[in-house]
Amino acid sequence: SACDGITVQLEMPALWQQFDQLGTEMIVTKAGRRMFPTFQVQITGMYPAAEYVLLMDFVPVDDKRYRYAFHSSSWLVAGRADVVAPSRMHFHPDSPACGAQWMKQTVSFDSLKLTNNLLDDNGHMILNSMHRYQPRFHVVYVEPAPDSYFNAHRNFCSFSFPETRFMAVTAYQNHRITQLKIASNPFAKGFRTADETPFLISLQRVHVTHAVLPFLSINLNTNVVCSTLTRSPLPICLYRLSNSAQLATRCPKDGGAEHFIHK
Repeated sequence: SACDGITVQLEMPALWQQFDQLGTEMIVTKAGRRMFPTFQVQITGMYPAAEYVLLMDFVPVDDKRYRYAFHSSSWLVAGRADVVAPSRMHFHPDSPACGAQWMKQTVSFDSLKLTNNLLDDNGHMILNSMHRYQPRFHVVYVEPAPDSYFNAHRNFCSFSFPETRFMAVTAYQNHRITQLKIASNPFAKGFRTADETPFLISLQRVHVTHAVLPFLSINLNTNVVCSTLTRSPLPICLYRLSNSAQLATRCPKDGGAEHFIHK
């Protein structure tokens, strides 16, 4: 397929791993909050002249709801998960674009925002607080043929990085997460104080050979399982958007992504 040979490398892997070791938390608000660390990747192996659409979604890691135990500084299962929030997909605003453009620079999803507002109409990703999520990254080849939707099952690939899993929260629970966010986020420098210096964690990048692990299925009722590169039913959501799958970002005015989905 047109996506064979595509590889994806997570940017700032050492920083993601530092957060993961502590138990990454991401703030969700009614108005929407950007992720930190920002999900960024480097892509290789695309056909330079071919067009691709890049998008993300978030799937629950399990069917549990959690609470934070301050006395033990750990997350505990608090019960079964709440009703799954509406499933949305976030299209990178530059989609569709040619492979040469995607590969020449870091692909950043810095405009993506997380919300806990089930009625959100701003295109943000809807998540349940106190639930764990796995971000997933998808590459879809835009086939120029008018009947391209017939090949949808062959023209995409999905990637996920276990170290990017996080707990959705309305306020940080683990104080070490708060300290690491302040130490590593350039936009949080105003919150630093002199006595926080001992908590600054080295952010030196280390060489990490990381195998990109996509998921077996997009089924939200299935536990998250990492595997080797495997197809999943994502294109069905792309070409036949149903009530349970929403377009999470407004399409460009020229109708690029929208035309790609519905043609």
